[in-house]
Amino acid sequence: MNPDLKKLHPYPFEKLLQLKAGINPPVEKKHIALSIGEPKHAPPGFVKNEMLKQLDRMGSYPVAKGISGLREVIARWLIKRFNLKAESINADKHILPVNGTREALFSIAQAAVDRSRDALVMMPNPFYQIYEGAALLAGAQPYYMNTTADNSYLPDLDSIDPETWQRCQLIYICTPGNPAGAVMDNRYLQRLIELADQHDFIIASDECYSEIYFDELRPPTGLLQAAAIMGRNDYSRCIVFHSLSKRSNVPGLRSGFVAGDASIIAQFLKYRTYHGCAMPEFTQYCSIALWQDELHVKANRDLYREKFSRIVPMLSDVLKVSHPDAAFYLWPETPVDDETFARELFARQNVTVLPGSYLSRDNGVNPGANHVRIALVASLDECIEAASRIIEFTGTL
Repeated sequence: MNPDLKKLHPYPFEKLLQLKAGINPPVEKKHIALSIGEPKHAPPGFVKNEMLKQLDRMGSYPVAKGISGLREVIARWLIKRFNLKAESINADKHILPVNGTREALFSIAQAAVDRSRDALVMMPNPFYQIYEGAALLAGAQPYYMNTTADNSYLPDLDSIDPETWQRCQLIYICTPGNPAGAVMDNRYLQRLIELADQHDFIIASDECYSEIYFDELRPPTGLLQAAAIMGRNDYSRCIVFHSLSKRSNVPGLRSGFVAGDASIIAQFLKYRTYHGCAMPEFTQYCSIALWQDELHVKANRDLYREKFSRIVPMLSDVLKVSHPDAAFYLWPETPVDDETFARELFARQNVTVLPGSYLSRDNGVNPGANHVRIALVASLDECIEAASRIIEFTGTL
């Protein structure tokens, strides 16, 4: 077996199951799960009809590059959403459909890292654990960039020494961020692009939360958008990852895409041809329908906007918590350590949240310690009920 498998840490939700093992929460209180970032809003009705129409396509092998119709729809969406020049996005060269961002975020490291060169793969801390696992299994050393309230939950790029940047081959960023919801603006992204030019590394921008935001006039900036503003219409060293899971409430569809630097996309396609992970054609046709429609996405944002407007004021009375820039998580500080908070909240109130330390690594400090991640993915009524139980619970600490 691959010896690097021994380096993998238990997944956060495995640790959460162990933390809750043997606990019998009050049966009179319905369980409310706020630990997993799995959208619970209803998918748009039209996608179910589209799926039924396309099921006969199961009789054909899909190709790794995806059908041209999907790539063209994605190209138009990118151009409109991020104000890109139409001629700068070529559906054949710059876009690759993938089976959700998770598998693509993992596999990009396998394709991009040269393990013979003492490689570093950099990532925010806390982070989506796929980044770390991808780095380890690619033969690279993870480098954790702490994100705390002191740096607005964004990695402090200028605190990293040139020798570290020189070893970097790939950097994962997440904007809007998981778990704090911080958004990287144009200046921040352009500074990172300048560093990539100087030290020759790839920027992999996880933008799966980009369509969950609160001000309709100020959608979050994307990496390709920041590059275009600099006049870098070849998107050199930049690739972005987008998904329908959060945007359209279809996590089970496993549909997303990677876009950016044509030379990286070409090599990634070569890797994926062997990897055997082509998106089924019926999924691709459903994805076309979803990427072409913005009405259901706006309605989805409205639902999250209402939940945050109700829940944040409630919890602010008992926890240090703030409204995120975007995404659907709250990242409050806890009055006791995060494992104790999560375990006892489940034991007494039958509400599950995720200890922040499970999303982080100790890097001098563990920046997730004494925080919990609360995913406001349940219904409004369930979120209000959960907030009421958290308020009651914190009153006993």
